[in-house]
Amino acid sequence: MSKRNIAKISVFVISILCAAVLLAVCGYVWPSGRPTSDADRARSPYSVPETVGRIESAEIKESSGLAASKCQPGVLWTHNDSGDDAFIYAIDVKGKNLGTWRVTGAKNRDWEDVAEYKDASGQCYLYIGETGNNDLDEQRAVVYRVKEPAVTDAARGSTRKNPLQTEPSESVRVVYPGTRENAETLMVHPKTGDIYIVSKRFDGPATVYKVPPEFDAEGDVTASKIAEISVPSVPNGLLTGGDIGQDGMRVVLCDYAAGYELTLPAGDTNFDDIWKQQPVRFDLGERKVGESVAYSPDGSEIFAGSEGKNSPIFELRRK
Repeated sequence: MSKRNIAKISVFVISILCAAVLLAVCGYVWPSGRPTSDADRARSPYSVPETVGRIESAEIKESSGLAASKCQPGVLWTHNDSGDDAFIYAIDVKGKNLGTWRVTGAKNRDWEDVAEYKDASGQCYLYIGETGNNDLDEQRAVVYRVKEPAVTDAARGSTRKNPLQTEPSESVRVVYPGTRENAETLMVHPKTGDIYIVSKRFDGPATVYKVPPEFDAEGDVTASKIAEISVPSVPNGLLTGGDIGQDGMRVVLCDYAAGYELTLPAGDTNFDDIWKQQPVRFDLGERKVGESVAYSPDGSEIFAGSEGKNSPIFELRRK
């Protein structure tokens, strides 16, 4: 694990211990990280998580983001957290290695999430979030966009020492209005192409930002603050990953403890109203450092992952 992530987890543990002491005094029942009550299980929109595989590639040690391909059935995309170069990795749902690509024209300082977008012509793109900023020393974030590479039999032998090359990437440089943010959640709306970034907060609700997909902009693009989101956990804004369902009606988020789903009310055509809804908490499995979650292309399943060598891949089926 990189020094940056050791520091990140150390701060998290210290914050949790301090919060635990305060809440214990108030008689608060600490959440376990996995739903245990009958009420939690009854509310969960998904089945019990099943370990369907493990990431076999030794090069993927800190899987920090996960996206399910909408153009290549059964393909998942991931990347390492800080400490790696600008590589993306294709795996199948069992964790089998399908290839390694260097993202042309991109840099990896602290990549935190990846999202998939399929445009009206049927072209699929990967969006990669250079959004990590633990020390809040960076003034801007970067979102890269690259055409999804074709996964072929020949690609299976590629490695970081002998990677394939993506087509040239595009980027949008993002600044937050009047602040700096550390964020680990990147999502793309399947209909509009709008980019959503959700901050990671130890001391309160997370902030939701919307970014127009202006990849041809010459300068910085200012994100719009559109909402705050608080999940039923402690801390309540420590979000580490997320995805938007292909129908644009659901959002899944995760932290180190669990998964959370928000659903847009029937008949509501304003997607940003989804952030006003109450998150439903559900089990994502025993993840060592849970930082990745993604819908399947049709939204009937959720995949979740974890940092760590040979980390498990969890699958949850919608009830």
